Amino acid sequence: MPRSGLTTARVAEAAAELADEVGLDAVTLSALARRFDVAAPSLYSHVRSTADVRVRVALLALDETADRVASALAGVSRREAIAAVGQVWRAYAVEHPGRYAATRLPLDADTAAASAGPRHADLSRSSLRGYALADHDVTHAVRLVGATFHGYAALDAAGAFGHGGRGVPTSDETWERVVDGLHTLLTSWEDR
Repeated sequence: MPRSGLTTARVAEAAAELADEVGLDAVTLSALARRFDVAAPSLYSHVRSTADVRVRVALLALDETADRVASALAGVSRREAIAAVGQVWRAYAVEHPGRYAATRLPLDADTAAASAGPRHADLSRSSLRGYALADHDVTHAVRLVGATFHGYAALDAAGAFGHGGRGVPTSDETWERVVDGLHTLLTSWEDR
């Protein structure tokens, strides 16, 4: 019998909070059970396994970030659009490191199709609509921009760019150069 107050959604939310606090790899059924002050088997009415819990964190994070990206894209195009999308990922990786890590989890085909993943793909394509890219180049451009954003966000959130000394550009200054470079590349891609 399911424990009163526990739902699948509440377990997923608690797992997301736990992931942000201690890292996605530390999210286990035992850790969640301690959080709810229940025995681990009590959670099996709501989730199947630790892997299932982590996938649920990924789905929650993909929904959250899709909403943020959609809001960030409202009324902007070209450089401002790609900067807006990238800034969502940078901020999310810092604010929610465990959830951000979960967005990188591989999902099975059915789960991926039912997730916010397709919405993210549509949003990525729409962020590039201001550029005159040939249809066959859009996928390449989406992958390039996504790889750049996620690589930068992960490294930045981990503090990899914070080792500079006096006179070394800040991460934010470098970020602006990265966005400028992507904009220049996408603009020149139009002419290919």
